[in-house]
Amino acid sequence: MKGVWFRKCLRLHDNAALAHAAAAAEADGELVVPFFVLDPHFDRSRVGINRFQFLLESLKCLDTRLRSEHRSRLLVFRGAPEAVLQRLFEGDGRFKLGSLFWERDTEPYARERDARVEALAKQAGVHTAHFSGHTLLDIDSVVAAQGFKPPISMSGVQAMVAAAGPVKEPLPVPRLPPLPADGLEVPDISELYADAPTSRCFPGGERHALARLRAVCADAGYVCGFEKPKTASTGRPGKPWEPSTTGLSPYLKFGCLSPRTAWHEVARCQRGRAHSKPPQSLHGQLLFREMFYVLGACVPNFDKQDGNRMCKEIPWGENPEMLTAWAEGRTGYPFIDALMRQLRETGWMHHLGRHAVACFLTRGDLWQSWTVGRDHFDKMLLDADWAVNNGNWLWLAGVAPFSAPYFRIYDPCPGERSSLNAEQTGEFVRHFVPELKDMPARYIYKPWTAPAAVQKSAGCVIGRDYPAPIVDHKAAREANLARFKAALEGSKSGHMPEKFGAAERDPGPMQSAFARPLAPPSAAAGGRGGERPSGGAKGRGKRPEPHAGAGQAEGGGAAGGDAASQGPPGKGRRRWGPASAAGSGKIWQALGAGAAGAAGASAAAAAEVGRAAGG
Repeated sequence: MKGVWFRKCLRLHDNAALAHAAAAAEADGELVVPFFVLDPHFDRSRVGINRFQFLLESLKCLDTRLRSEHRSRLLVFRGAPEAVLQRLFEGDGRFKLGSLFWERDTEPYARERDARVEALAKQAGVHTAHFSGHTLLDIDSVVAAQGFKPPISMSGVQAMVAAAGPVKEPLPVPRLPPLPADGLEVPDISELYADAPTSRCFPGGERHALARLRAVCADAGYVCGFEKPKTASTGRPGKPWEPSTTGLSPYLKFGCLSPRTAWHEVARCQRGRAHSKPPQSLHGQLLFREMFYVLGACVPNFDKQDGNRMCKEIPWGENPEMLTAWAEGRTGYPFIDALMRQLRETGWMHHLGRHAVACFLTRGDLWQSWTVGRDHFDKMLLDADWAVNNGNWLWLAGVAPFSAPYFRIYDPCPGERSSLNAEQTGEFVRHFVPELKDMPARYIYKPWTAPAAVQKSAGCVIGRDYPAPIVDHKAAREANLARFKAALEGSKSGHMPEKFGAAERDPGPMQSAFARPLAPPSAAAGGRGGERPSGGAKGRGKRPEPHAGAGQAEGGGAAGGDAASQGPPGKGRRRWGPASAAGSGKIWQALGAGAAGAAGASAAAAAEVGRAAGG
């Protein structure tokens, strides 16, 4: 029997392990046994209920496709993978594997696990074969290449991908032999968790992944004009729980969607048209993901401060009360609290929201280690991805060579010109922080500044019905900047290395200026589908209201547009306008209204991740 061990590659399309197993089974006249192992390593202490539900939905989708299209099925075992596979190598009565195929995983835990499985297979005389597929690059081959250097910029990873040759076309779904077997079903979430999942925006599985990708790519103008930093951190107008991005990152994380499939579908939309470029474009988001996967594979202790050459050593504080308030959305800063409650409720947060809450926890306000924030994200995010999550937190804590300068700190009370692209009506906060549902918009991000009579009228007295600010942002910001600077001056070099941002002065809170948008030009006019300044206007201006129906862009779990939104180190503030609204309504109409049937997307599927972020 040929066993196919599904882990992250929870799909039939572009699945090299499955394709090779099917070909070998056909040649030898044997069965193919697709299976998944519920590993107790990933228990409730490490994985939140919403992400586990997404996993189970993805397994169910895979099982359904195997049954309906191939008369096969997915077997779900429970236990330590080594113990489960030992039984399958020896023969458990129904199944005895002579060969085992899987997709490679470069995470540290997976490498150690797979090495143990390889040793067991060798002892049992079982042939093993594993293949790249979770990334565009063959990560191990890239890292082992002569002259390899870790990429710490978009140009670096672009050169790496170019050197590897054209991105391969995805593999078709192979033909599989029937597998007559009973039992070992996909369990229900109620068997594993006492509570009920709360995320309804992102149904798991390959069908939903492909439906979402089709809906996005049905509008070539949207794809070509996509620029990640222009998307809204506070969701879609009128539906703040729905992402302003493509929402593909959870599907990439679990391998429901092949990155090569996504790459080529985007490329087909761009062919023959003017389009946005990395790092802001959709291809740019996939390239950031590659960068972090390469760094995660080649940098020892990439998930730690100590012994990590990609991390400056900073003496962070340890305050459990502050960490708990941040995690539960009780900091007294409504924008931060709404984002953290969104994470807990939906399993997703926009990449700019991730910027804001990560900065707030670390160098901006609370002075807590990036690793504790990383751990919380790793548990709660649907698109939690070891390499991308660690890379993003290193980036946003200001401690990595690819970080923006440490003194570029976000204001947790974003105004119209904030680079966080937060809507100003208050609907996002009111949805996720119902204590403030009747607070006037002018006070929504700073409710403690509302007069006592206004607070009483709104039914939300600060300090009683909703927390007062956990820290004074201005004072905390100044103290933390001094701490960070002192830590850098205490290093051997005596200053911050150039790659960490060799600027000397603090420009103040991060802001951006927004140009007035024009309606996107038509394809016939040769337009790029994105926004352009109106009348050559320059300088700062208020952010204009988005066009009606504006939904704006790609998921937050991939590394996302962090570099684009914060700007390159030492370069000053970026200027960009709000995302084009043209055509994006088609995507959300398809996902939310029209694609529930044949496309396989439910009416609720129009919201989530992406992770983004990639973010």
